[in-house]
Amino acid sequence: MKNTIFKGVGTAIVTPMDESGNIDFVSLGRLLEFQLGHGADAIIAAGTTGESAVLEDWEIIALAEYVIRYVDHRIPVIVGTGSNNTAHSIFLSKEAENLGADGLLLVTPYYNKTSQKGLVQHFTAIGDSVDLPMIIYNVPSRTGMDINPETYLELSAHPNICGIKEASGNFARIAETAGLCEGRLDLYSGNDNQTLPVLALGGHGVISVLGNLMPEEMHDLCCHYFSGKVGKSRRLQLSLLDLMNALFSDVNPIPVKSALSMMGICGDFCRLPLIPFDGERKEELRKIMEKHGLISSFSPSAVANEASL
Repeated sequence: MKNTIFKGVGTAIVTPMDESGNIDFVSLGRLLEFQLGHGADAIIAAGTTGESAVLEDWEIIALAEYVIRYVDHRIPVIVGTGSNNTAHSIFLSKEAENLGADGLLLVTPYYNKTSQKGLVQHFTAIGDSVDLPMIIYNVPSRTGMDINPETYLELSAHPNICGIKEASGNFARIAETAGLCEGRLDLYSGNDNQTLPVLALGGHGVISVLGNLMPEEMHDLCCHYFSGKVGKSRRLQLSLLDLMNALFSDVNPIPVKSALSMMGICGDFCRLPLIPFDGERKEELRKIMEKHGLISSFSPSAVANEASL
């Protein structure tokens, strides 16, 4: 049995930016302090929610270094090092390992894509290059390709490939994968609104966008299920659906950055081609957040105002 990197909620943190598009490390520290103080079980940096596609390599490295140093082994830090270029993924994965990351998140190749055999060779090459546990990320809506259950099974033979983040939404395929790979790969939901169904299939938790705003509630949703309080877990899942869906009313991470701005944690600035959230959907998001007590209950003074190390 391979080691589990984390169980519960791994927050896929945003990358705060200032008006000029530079990484805002002070706000990043504020966000990390909020996560550490409110129940996050792991931090995922430089993922899709972290706008990894528009970060330069040196920025991904600087971001990973800051997060790893700030968290300081209190919870696992997983760094997104996936790419559609195997050599590039190997470079970033080695950098993350040298910085002290606890694990890697690797999205499937996108645009140029590959075959199922190509997937095995791609992830095997990365796994052979480092000595870190890896979570494979399957999100066909973004990458244009899907991982077959049989491919997962073949990949599970690699000692460093220990988990999968499933965001395909295809529960027949996810169930087949869970059955084939039980005990070989840890399963995580890649969609907040599907957390409980994935837990019911033996999942270990969720890699979460909502965790940026409500890490404690997402932690509780998972832990209630793990402790046999399925009804409490289900009620929490259903009560949060409106906010989960609102965070995907525009391209991620536009809505969640807007929400964090309303909470006073960081600005809502994104890098082009993403633009800030506005209009009716932003107002609807505000109303839902007020309903959940997020805007009124959060006080920026409750977390660190200065985050420099």
